Amino acid sequence: MLNKRIILNIIGLSVMLEGAFLLLPVLISVIYHEQDLRTNFLAFGITLLSGALVWLLSRSKDEEIGKREAYIIVPTVWVVFSAFGALPYFLGHYVPHYTDAFFEAISGFTTTGASIVTNIEALPHGILFWRSLTHLIGGLGILIMFIAILPFLGVGGMQLFHVESVGLPMNKLRPRVRETARMLWVIYISLVLLETVFLMLGKMPLFDALCHAFGTIATGGFSTKNASIGAYSPYIQYVVIVFMILAGTNFTLHLQMIRGNFTKPYKNPEFRLYLTILFVSGIIITLFLIIFQHLNLEKAFREGFFQVTSIITCTGFSTADYMQWTHHAWFFIFLLMFVGGSSGSTSGGIKVGRHLMFLNNLHVQYQRLLHPKAVVNVHIGESSVSPELMSRTFAFFVLYIITFAVGSLVLVLNGLDTTSAMGAVATTMGGIGPGLGSVGPASNFAALSLTGKWVLSALMLLGRLELFAVLILFTRTFWKNK
Repeated sequence: MLNKRIILNIIGLSVMLEGAFLLLPVLISVIYHEQDLRTNFLAFGITLLSGALVWLLSRSKDEEIGKREAYIIVPTVWVVFSAFGALPYFLGHYVPHYTDAFFEAISGFTTTGASIVTNIEALPHGILFWRSLTHLIGGLGILIMFIAILPFLGVGGMQLFHVESVGLPMNKLRPRVRETARMLWVIYISLVLLETVFLMLGKMPLFDALCHAFGTIATGGFSTKNASIGAYSPYIQYVVIVFMILAGTNFTLHLQMIRGNFTKPYKNPEFRLYLTILFVSGIIITLFLIIFQHLNLEKAFREGFFQVTSIITCTGFSTADYMQWTHHAWFFIFLLMFVGGSSGSTSGGIKVGRHLMFLNNLHVQYQRLLHPKAVVNVHIGESSVSPELMSRTFAFFVLYIITFAVGSLVLVLNGLDTTSAMGAVATTMGGIGPGLGSVGPASNFAALSLTGKWVLSALMLLGRLELFAVLILFTRTFWKNK
């Protein structure tokens, strides 16, 4: 039987902690003496009291979290978080409908960065800060943050960690889940602070530097400017490129670097492929910009590598409207939307690790055709990949493409043109932000129908939790009493 009390208890606790986070925009509103103070305080009060009520009514000594409970808790917390996270936008009338507010909130928490706000710079500082803070909260995973904070989740949180950790090989960090979560957050916050310093050295104000650091390290993409990073100097653009690459790298490798092991990360096959894809793709786009757009070498290199890095790491910042480039360039960028960053990073998408397994499996199948009697297995570096893992990887690829196709068809039937529909689905599933056509980097998602926004909101959650963690709830077997 499902332990319904612990499910409600964790949801209540999560909402209470979200309420605590909503106090930060209140403080920002006080500092800047802006009109959103009442709105942010009201959102803080509603969220905190609602969470406290659910938590008090579901208190129990039974604190065991099983696998089935974890599969219910994780997606539910993300949805509930987004529902309450929408309050500052909705209560302050900064968006026209609750649907838009929910879209903006779930886009922030899932670090997608797709927006319906048409004039970002018109928003008060408190709302802008909350918008970027949702990236920071969701970057590593909402439940992973709670595991690091709440003592009693040290054991029970193991199931939550596995459901939400997005392929992170936690056994390579430490066996104790709470210590693992804490280490991840130490690395995460350290990168945020480091980028903030470098951005301020480029004369970016502290407020903007913090918001953009939240968006970069969480690979989110919400900016405080309508022109995104394009509003800032080339120095700042290069800084953001470097930190986007770091954010798209497996956090296990960051830990190894911190421990002084500077060579092992470069022996990691996924990391090498990740850097290779970034470099080759950046060079290709740079050449397109020189040949077809007639940009000088430095600007072509900077704009090309920025857009490529932003798309592959699923960050979503932009410095140029790639829909104005030659169709060769923007179609190539569309293909990059299906790459994703490294496993165990804050990036979304399919992930380079899965592509690596797929490519190695193709090589093994080719070898078996040439040498039928040979025993050839799939290897990633020195590790052998089990048949079960290869099967799950192949299933993920198939399910990802089917979901992309169905989502695109639904949006087309809802009145969106094919290019925009495919771009919207690819970018929301991959957690990227800007898409193609009418949802490209120079536009946003405000003009979509309410149905389209709810469909894309669902795709953001599916992409962030990597499909299986959500779709398993729709199977008959899951709900059978055990």
